Amino acid sequence: MTRQSDDTVVGLLLRQHTEIRDLFAQVEKSSGKSRDEAFGRLRHLLAVHETAEEEIVHPFARRTIGNGERIIDARLKEEKGAKEILQELEKSGTGSDEFDALFERLHKAVESHAEQEERLEFPELAEKATPQQLKGMRAAVKAAEAVAPTHPHPGTESATKNAALGPMAAVMDRTRDAIRKAMS
Repeated sequence: MTRQSDDTVVGLLLRQHTEIRDLFAQVEKSSGKSRDEAFGRLRHLLAVHETAEEEIVHPFARRTIGNGERIIDARLKEEKGAKEILQELEKSGTGSDEFDALFERLHKAVESHAEQEERLEFPELAEKATPQQLKGMRAAVKAAEAVAPTHPHPGTESATKNAALGPMAAVMDRTRDAIRKAMS
């Protein structure tokens, strides 16, 4: 995929994919409190990134790109699977015996998912959407991320479910995050 300007939704999502890849590497090479912090940043970015894609990007792609229904249904299935693994990881903690194996599964699932988006979805979005739509979707993604849940919630992989359940989940997640931060 050609490099996209960061002022478009495709550029923003590609930059976030790079950040996600960097965070995976940080978690893999760290331990103790550094690992906990890196995993927390990764979990947060994955949660808000996927929510915004599900609310803004995927519905547009479903209607606009060739084979949109098939392509987006497959991406949503991948996202649900990754959220389930991420939720397991969050419950087990970075110091658990099963963390490394689960984390490797998550890494492979997220990398495969990102590659599919970068190969099948993003190029067609960049081609079929107008410059104004690409910039507007970027703004909408940033707004959605600002109020998105910060923890994985498998089963909410649609704009409708995110709209119905997301606000309550976001309030609960952000409250839990604030309490944890105050306690540490």
